Formats: sequence, C-alpha cells, structure tokens
Amino acid sequence: MEEIKDTEQSKIMVVVDDENDILELLQSEITDYDETFNIKTFHDGLSALQFIKQNKCDILITDIAMPDMDGYELYSRVKELRPALPIIMMTGFGYDPNHIVVNAKKAGLKDVIFKPFDINRLMTMIYQRLSEVQV
Repeated sequence: MEEIKDTEQSKIMVVVDDENDILELLQSEITDYDETFNIKTFHDGLSALQFIKQNKCDILITDIAMPDMDGYELYSRVKELRPALPIIMMTGFGYDPNHIVVNAKKAGLKDVIFKPFDINRLMTMIYQRLSEVQV
C-alpha cells in the first residue's frame, strides 16, 4: 500500500469512482486548487472501505453508481465506522432509479454534486464539511 504523507496541514481525501478519467481529473483539479490535500483514489467501494478502516481519512468523495458497492452502501458502511466523517456523493445521472440519493439524504448525507461539476463548487463543499467536524 502506498505510504501517505501526513503533515499538520495535509488532509487525507479518499475519492472513489469506477471511471479512471474521473479519478484522474479530480486528483489533478483538487491538487491544483489546494496542494495540501493528499488524495487517495479507488476504483471500487470495497477497496476504499478497507483503506478507511485502516487509515486516517478526513473526507470521502464517492460516486453513486458503481458495480461492486453503490455509493449508498459505501456511505452506510463508512458511517458505521466513522460517523463524523464528511462524505460527498457525486453522480452523472439526473434520475436516480435506485433512490440512492434519497436514501443517503434520509440517513444524513448533506452534499451531492452532479457531473460535470465546477471545481469551485466542489471545493466549497469540501471546505464547508471539513470546517464542521474534527475527524
């Protein structure tokens, strides 16, 4: 497993999406916007969950529609482990046939961002959630 740099200023961000292009774009844009984030990317929810179980994590950004574990299942399992961890869900769909967003919002999710999204809007969400909680 890749070693994580951890400094007083750095925040560990876990980003999960089954599309590699999205992961690369997010990693690049977030790092360009704020280089204090240490971003760990995963292609599936199970790998991200295992990482979060074993490592420091300050915020999770996850896609909703993924083949192995959808965003709601990941959200639920992470909240059981770390109830205070801020989570932002992202989706490319306007229609949510499985009601993942609705279920997650009922369970406490505060933020959903639709792809393609504006990096400034995403960063505002990230800073807002990080300012509200000490993980």
